[in-house]
Amino acid sequence: MASYPLVIKAVEWVNGKVRWLDTSLLPHEEVYRESSSYEDVARAIENMEIRGAPAIGVAAALAVAATVYNAPTSDLNELRTLALRAIERLSRTRPTAYNLFWALDRMKRVVMASHSDGEGLRKAIVEEALRIYQEDIETNIKIGEIGEKLIEDGDTILTHCNAGALATSAFGTALAVIRVAWYKGKKIRVIATETRPVLQGARLTVWELKKEGIPVTLITDNMVGYVMYKGLVNKVIVGADRILMDGHVINKIGTYTIAIAAKRHNIPFYVAAPTSTFDPKSKINEVVIEERNPDEVRKVLGKVLITVADIPVLNPAFDITPPDLVSAIITEKGVVTPPYTENIRKILGTGI
Repeated sequence: MASYPLVIKAVEWVNGKVRWLDTSLLPHEEVYRESSSYEDVARAIENMEIRGAPAIGVAAALAVAATVYNAPTSDLNELRTLALRAIERLSRTRPTAYNLFWALDRMKRVVMASHSDGEGLRKAIVEEALRIYQEDIETNIKIGEIGEKLIEDGDTILTHCNAGALATSAFGTALAVIRVAWYKGKKIRVIATETRPVLQGARLTVWELKKEGIPVTLITDNMVGYVMYKGLVNKVIVGADRILMDGHVINKIGTYTIAIAAKRHNIPFYVAAPTSTFDPKSKINEVVIEERNPDEVRKVLGKVLITVADIPVLNPAFDITPPDLVSAIITEKGVVTPPYTENIRKILGTGI
């Protein structure tokens, strides 16, 4: 695996604390926060200071580690109880992003394993969290290297929301593909949707790409059909918050609409995500779609009221893209193509 610059680190471990870049303040303020409290990290996830499925999973794992690392006790049972309390709280932060539950399940297995004493448990928990953190970075780079082969010199790539370094520990998923293509000298351009209502595309994706000098143009969400009709888009690459075993993709609201438009205009629609985003258990009717605060829609960034103050609002954070609209899924283990039920199982090594 080649070495690439990690220009942005959204979540990391610093001296026994979780450190994160507060994405709710970007692009106007670049503020880093630190805490050893799982409650602080849980609130940061709920308030979308930390957002993006991989970043949420890593932050939650690191929060469990910080909790026991800084605990003023070495009693095995007390540390285990504290870790389980942190896991339970963090698991209630956001219901849709599967990486959160994948990471916390890994942490719980370590917590519940046999340990000779409290210090052994503390060490094992910290090591597992740091392993999850490092794996995330390595996985993202692999996704970029594998996905880059699907990008041609001169392509204009449309992306939605933010599936970049700010949605992971570093480097990104969909933007990892774009980054590696750029680093390898491909003359590409990006079209970023603003991504209402929280504007992750306008605030975060544009900020990331400008920071690295990658050409990017911002459009409103309702311009997608127009730019495709005009022949301005060659590929679509988005991230995912959860992918089911049959290929259904749960991602930021608006993804489904883009997939429909891409299908109509014969534009490849790619999803870039680590295998930790695949949910091996849930059926489509079991997926909980997070419904967020209606004021995210009534107001711009929680500040300027743009409608009638008490108007009823529907504000699902995610939608569901059926597998027949997905050209391929780019993972760290390879590119998955239809038929998804068979090929996802193969790439995950779970059999048929």
